[in-house]
Amino acid sequence: MNIGVKLDKDDFSYDVHSLVKAFYPDDTVQVFAASDEIKSAVPRDLVMSVHIPEYTDRKAAKDTLKRELYHRLSAETGRTLPWGTLSGIRPTKIPTKLFSEGKTAEEIASYMKENYLTSDAKIDLAIRVAENETKVLSGIDGWAEDPFCLYLHVPFCPSICLYCTFSASPIDLWKDKADLYIDAMLSEMEWETVLRDGKRPVPVSFYIGGGTPTSLTPDQLDYLLTRVRDYYDIDASLERTVEAGRPDSITREKLRVLKKHGIDRISVNPQTMNDKTLALIGRKHTAEDTVRAFALAREEGFTNINMDIILGLPGEDIPEVTHTLREIEKMKPDSLTVHSLAVKRASRLNASLREEQEAGRAFDYSKYAGLSFSNSEEIIEMAYDTAAGLHMEPYYLYRQKNMKGGLENTGFAVRGRECLYNILIMEEIAEIRAFGAAASKKKILPGKKPERVINPKDVRTYLERQTCI
Repeated sequence: MNIGVKLDKDDFSYDVHSLVKAFYPDDTVQVFAASDEIKSAVPRDLVMSVHIPEYTDRKAAKDTLKRELYHRLSAETGRTLPWGTLSGIRPTKIPTKLFSEGKTAEEIASYMKENYLTSDAKIDLAIRVAENETKVLSGIDGWAEDPFCLYLHVPFCPSICLYCTFSASPIDLWKDKADLYIDAMLSEMEWETVLRDGKRPVPVSFYIGGGTPTSLTPDQLDYLLTRVRDYYDIDASLERTVEAGRPDSITREKLRVLKKHGIDRISVNPQTMNDKTLALIGRKHTAEDTVRAFALAREEGFTNINMDIILGLPGEDIPEVTHTLREIEKMKPDSLTVHSLAVKRASRLNASLREEQEAGRAFDYSKYAGLSFSNSEEIIEMAYDTAAGLHMEPYYLYRQKNMKGGLENTGFAVRGRECLYNILIMEEIAEIRAFGAAASKKKILPGKKPERVINPKDVRTYLERQTCI
């Protein structure tokens, strides 16, 4: 369905679009401001007009507008949204801010209910996350005057998943350039060190992400982790994480390299423990490979292992998710990140969808075995109950556009096994010094929005910029 929304003033277009799209996630939504010309040639199955009153307080006016529009859309669709009118990616900022102002949990719950129409379950989740974040962050008070995180991006994977929009390429295409890529990151670090008077500062958190960092060979990992110490004192960091990630990239030799270099937190990410789904989404490993990789990491002495799962994968409903959760219970990871699938425009799935639309054909889901993409509060609560049964607490949370069910991504951890980097990047309270293709450097400025500088996403462009090829 094509939905056209006409505003009578040139304001709040983004907020209106986000809210309408939340109620109509599978439809095309176009918002026209007062100054926009609506061409009659554009087909629209539903046309809405939205009145924006005069205001002096913009935030109050926006909140009122969104509540009124929410009630209207809820009445038209017969639906409610778990997060109410909230459309931002960091809903926990609200309770965190109110806690800092001395508000009680009961006062915060009342405020979120009245102002944002958030459900009781999501209010409780946001408050619990805010409380746990505060506990973790209290452990770094006074650690450094200006704490920062060091992030390295390795944009290679064994294969590219159906839903993936990260900056990642198949390692087979870049094997002969992987050494150059590592040198490019080191060159970028060296340049920044020169700009910082050659000092070897200590990051509060060191994190290698991707992609799949363990797509690199043991020798390449050893070289990278050795050379990074030329520019940063990672040995003094509070935590050192490597997203080992894909089970098919994990070997005993690589784990021993990570252990030798003091890496104390890794991920072994199944996404699902159903082999049929793994094949469908483009993962080149089985559920048994995940069990093997996890056991191998335990044997090598890793006591802080995270696992990621995704809810809403094609064809997965309660029985499939139940199986995944039961298998994860057997392994007993130290933290569990529960993602709700967000099918973004740049993913291979949406690329296929656009090709069909541009050719004037309806999207043929039979290419994906005729399977649906669904998520629900019942399914996500199953995952949350599993985390609770593993003695984990929610400690960070974020949302994305195009999430199935309008839900959220939540990180759970056993007490003391939380990832400090995840909290710092979500709450935007520490500088991020990031290196590699698509790496996003973030500078925190008091009283202002964070400043970001993003490296080229394309690996070849990044290498050319570093004068490597």
